[in-house]
Amino acid sequence: MPIALAFFVQYAYGILFFWVLLEQLGIPIPSIPLLLTAGTLSATHRIHASYALADVVLACLIADSMWFVLGQRYGGAVLRLLCRFSLEASTCVAKTEGYFTRRGPVTLLFAKFIPGLSTLAAPISGQAGMPYSRFLLWDLAGSVLWAETYLLAGRFFGDIAQKSQRFFEIISRFAFAIVILLVFSLMAYRVWKNRRFLLEIRELRLEPEELKRMLDTAAAQGNTAPFIVDLRHPLDYLPDPRVLPGAVRVSPSEIAAQSEMIPRDRDVILYCTCPSEETSARVAKQLLRLGIYRVRPLRGGFERWRDAGYPLEDYVAPAEQASRTAAVLAS
Repeated sequence: MPIALAFFVQYAYGILFFWVLLEQLGIPIPSIPLLLTAGTLSATHRIHASYALADVVLACLIADSMWFVLGQRYGGAVLRLLCRFSLEASTCVAKTEGYFTRRGPVTLLFAKFIPGLSTLAAPISGQAGMPYSRFLLWDLAGSVLWAETYLLAGRFFGDIAQKSQRFFEIISRFAFAIVILLVFSLMAYRVWKNRRFLLEIRELRLEPEELKRMLDTAAAQGNTAPFIVDLRHPLDYLPDPRVLPGAVRVSPSEIAAQSEMIPRDRDVILYCTCPSEETSARVAKQLLRLGIYRVRPLRGGFERWRDAGYPLEDYVAPAEQASRTAAVLAS
């Protein structure tokens, strides 16, 4: 048996535990290749599948419980930190919050199968006020489903490989190299995907300083100001319910249905809470397909505008604003 494979077999449970724990804590080191390897080796009875399953599930529960408590205590700050360092910019906070809005705690059942969502699901559960006992039940079920899926897939491959002794010897000889290649391939793909996404949104986004100048110029010259859309999730309103001057709140999932309210003859500025402006960029592309061309995401979103000390105001719904204007005109 190759030295690397023998080392893995000897310390398999410890390696699995700490590798999965680190991944679930947010470090972008994919653990699926290791789960597949452990499952394959269980076909030769060098690793006990039940022990490996318990090992992986325990690592998931420890990491997820920690993120749950941090999300419960610090809310959006934790989510933005995770999103900033994630290699999955296209699976950011707002997208994860959307899953919870549509499916609730059932999201935890499949969260670990979706890159990015895996780590974000736990702190969002805490931020949303989910009872820990309920979170633990769903997270346990999701962790078992995720781990068992890849362990069984590896076991299935191992059973097939054993039918050909020559093939199994080749797999055993190069097992370590195959695992390392899979790990680095997955990481390289995520880095490439993230970089491509960031390059796409750089072509569209608007700096807060530029938006401030646009608003000041419009106010000074009596021109129509840019149309600003707040795409934040309701959970993101809790720490600071204010909006940018004149902003209208629209859910990303409802933007197509409400596209008629968005003007075509002036600039449309979108902002969210993701550090990479993922939601704003995705909605901007959607509006471009609907024929709204003067649309741009705000770089840094709400936080960068607020931290720059630029003006914010209490939100006034369009219907309420119209009634206020009518009252002023009547008086």
